[in-house]
Amino acid sequence: MSVKKLFRDDSLRIILRLFVIAFSVWASRPVAAQHFPGDDPVIRQMWEMGIENSHTETFAHQLLDVIGPRLAGSPNLAAAQDWLLSLYGDWGVDVEKVQYGTWNGWQQGILHVDLLEPRVRTLEAYMLAWSPATNGPVTGEAVIPPDDLTDENLDDWLGTLRGKIVLISAPERMCRAAQEFEKYARPETVERLDSLRLTDRQAWTKRYRPVSMASQRAKLNVLEEAGVVATLSSRWSRGWGVNKVFRTRNSTAAGIDLSCEDYGLIFRLAASGQSPVIRINAESEALGEVPQFNVIARLQGTEKPDEYVLLGAHLDSWHSASGATDNGTGTITMLEAMRILKQTYPRPKRTILAGHWGAEEMGTIGSSAFREDNPDIMDGIQVAFNQDNGTWRFERLEGQGFLASAVFLPKWLAAVPTEISEHIVVEVPGAQNNSGSDHTSFLCAGIPSFRLQSPYDEYRQYTWHTNRDTYDKIVFDDLAENATTAAMLAYMASEDPERVGREKANLPVSSRSGKARTFPECKPAPRESR
Repeated sequence: MSVKKLFRDDSLRIILRLFVIAFSVWASRPVAAQHFPGDDPVIRQMWEMGIENSHTETFAHQLLDVIGPRLAGSPNLAAAQDWLLSLYGDWGVDVEKVQYGTWNGWQQGILHVDLLEPRVRTLEAYMLAWSPATNGPVTGEAVIPPDDLTDENLDDWLGTLRGKIVLISAPERMCRAAQEFEKYARPETVERLDSLRLTDRQAWTKRYRPVSMASQRAKLNVLEEAGVVATLSSRWSRGWGVNKVFRTRNSTAAGIDLSCEDYGLIFRLAASGQSPVIRINAESEALGEVPQFNVIARLQGTEKPDEYVLLGAHLDSWHSASGATDNGTGTITMLEAMRILKQTYPRPKRTILAGHWGAEEMGTIGSSAFREDNPDIMDGIQVAFNQDNGTWRFERLEGQGFLASAVFLPKWLAAVPTEISEHIVVEVPGAQNNSGSDHTSFLCAGIPSFRLQSPYDEYRQYTWHTNRDTYDKIVFDDLAENATTAAMLAYMASEDPERVGREKANLPVSSRSGKARTFPECKPAPRESR
């Protein structure tokens, strides 16, 4: 049976035998020989530059502590882009900031939220992105829709809301991390809580339905029309003290996220008739449509300048923390990889690009725009590598459904020191198990675009889009290793005498649809805010 047919007919059950055999051979060698398979002097220099002389902590301090979160349309994102331009310029790397469109500009200022009655408590709160300001402190009673609210009496209730603060999310009964609760609680307690949570959600949906339906019919926020000064919401991430914080569509009322604990407190007080009073001081500035950019760094190829190895990571983030693991670590990985490449491999065979994408969080806009605006580069891409999750060392390299991945990925990884490569599973041709990041902007066009994957579970729960995505969560030993790995893979892909083929394997059946998966389709990049 041909390799091509094998991968097409049996892609789900393939274990890369060549990869396993190669690693078995390396594992049988003495430790000293394991360190640098092939004894490539460039690989040795990359190890010394990236592992023994890492700059990742310096970069992280400047990007995360000094500049901070980088919401699309914010001055912080612009500052981060200018910082990249300055760094690359200092290294003598060609770099440019390329505009692809505009986005709704917004800058957050100070936020302070306090419970005043029936007792005083400073609340853990975050402003939702693009929230209006309060224009000074505002004080109001926090209320919930009455449990007997109907379409018929909705207007009467709306008439009582001027100057008040409305809760718009279902509350949580318990804010303990799910894994510990399920480990230590009695099974019947877990079952009872699950049942109560379902009942609570159903009750809230019924309670809030007249409001949501009225807003849909009128195509406006009926709460704002009624004169509320703020809305409170909470999107708990099922971990200790962690919420996912996104955006609001409010145009006049401040949109505030409260922690799971504090939101539950305010809900209970309102539901029991305690009439909680809250003071909010929310500062923000709407900046209108502002230009948006990608930052593209380039090491020009010497033998095949019109063929490209593309390293990518999005620079933008959400705003409630520092955007450390989503995607400061990805940004630093590719930035540090380019520093290593410039020092150890300054004249690559193929052109090496680093794309620091804008507005990934708004729908992979920057990378999609780059694909649309550069058809010649797309035709010439040898391979693209993207990194966009978390802080732990790379654990998986998936072939994303390309037949050629079975040949090239193991070959390139074989040059990486075994201290690194022994922890990376190569899955080919791959099932496209993870989507939703910038690698799909190229995958949809049939371009070999691979995701350098770190572990997901803790990232999804605790730092992905949350108020806890901060500098202290980074594991710098792993970050240095990841950046060095990215540089080594880029080097191997640039040097390879063969061009990576684009023939596709059959993808497996989706557990959701029951049908075979298909390659994603490219969607036009939005060039202005929606």
